[in-house]
Amino acid sequence: MPTPPTQPKHWPIWWRWSHDQWPTLTRTGISCTGLLTISSATSSGIHMGIEAEKFSAMEYSNGNVFQLVVKQGEPTLVPPAEETEKGLYFLSNLDQNIAVIVRTIYCFKSEEKGNENAGEVIKNALKKVLVHYYPLAGRLTISPEAKLIINCTGEGAVFVEAEANCALEEIGDITKPDPETLGKLVYNIPDAKNILEMPPLVAQVTKFTCGGFALGLCMNHCMFDGIGAMEFVNSWGETARGLPLCVPPFIDRSILKARNPPQIEYPHQEFAEIEDKSSTNDLYKDEMLYSSFSTRVRPSLASTLLITTWSRLSFYTTDFGWGEPVLSGPVALPEKEVILFLSHGKERKSINVLLGLPALAMKTFQEMIQI
Repeated sequence: MPTPPTQPKHWPIWWRWSHDQWPTLTRTGISCTGLLTISSATSSGIHMGIEAEKFSAMEYSNGNVFQLVVKQGEPTLVPPAEETEKGLYFLSNLDQNIAVIVRTIYCFKSEEKGNENAGEVIKNALKKVLVHYYPLAGRLTISPEAKLIINCTGEGAVFVEAEANCALEEIGDITKPDPETLGKLVYNIPDAKNILEMPPLVAQVTKFTCGGFALGLCMNHCMFDGIGAMEFVNSWGETARGLPLCVPPFIDRSILKARNPPQIEYPHQEFAEIEDKSSTNDLYKDEMLYSSFSTRVRPSLASTLLITTWSRLSFYTTDFGWGEPVLSGPVALPEKEVILFLSHGKERKSINVLLGLPALAMKTFQEMIQI
């Protein structure tokens, strides 16, 4: 039996500013279900064609340690249900900017139905929805102009079914991104050296002993922005329920092509290189810690970090036939220099701000805002 991964030397801290008693500060429990340092995140290797087990240790408040074991089945390719267009699919300059893998989790549990056929239902619906979103069934490559482009081969998305050794509730609060624990619920392509070796879409359905299940997705940001990604996932859910798509996708991105010849009519300061006067790059050589706080105050965007908001994304509306997700959110930040805004609570009237900083910088940040 594989050995569970070694615990990180320093648990990162998850901070939350109470949205009901602003600006009173409250500290949630520190545990393995909180965020992990990037340098400590590990995962067991998985090889195509074999069954593998992945372990993740979680510490409860009473000191007991529970080990999450996820047994993954053999990955398969899911092509579109019908013949789709082949050839090269254009990606705009906007798509080129942030071609990173975004990992998200959606957890479902219904009192009316179990999870016995969850994998089959979601897989069959994926075949059908890929007819509308056929570029997701292709592969990322480099164009003659040395830019990212999709080769629409129709190979299909990667799909994996898995089983966990616990109830859904035992994985903890997934609104605290945790690469160590939540990383077991998404499938990583083994030995992939770069994004060209990763399919645009990878899905894993993990069944839990309580009858619930989790859908873990790995999607390349060059295929979707946040709204586009949610429209795809919601369309997938509608297909699973036998419904027509509420928002059929507009596939043609060639309307975003630059003029030929290009005409630069004003300075694009957004692409100007910022001088690193504070030696920020040196800070990121240190180990990383994550932190989060919740607030109703509109945050300042005066930052040299990449700030992105998911606060208006419809994570809570996805329905594959088991009702809306009981939990949903990112597995981790897509890149280290990112601050992510997420809606907080069922009413979503406040904002969780998730950020990852080197250990020294996180300590300074916490002191500055007096957490």
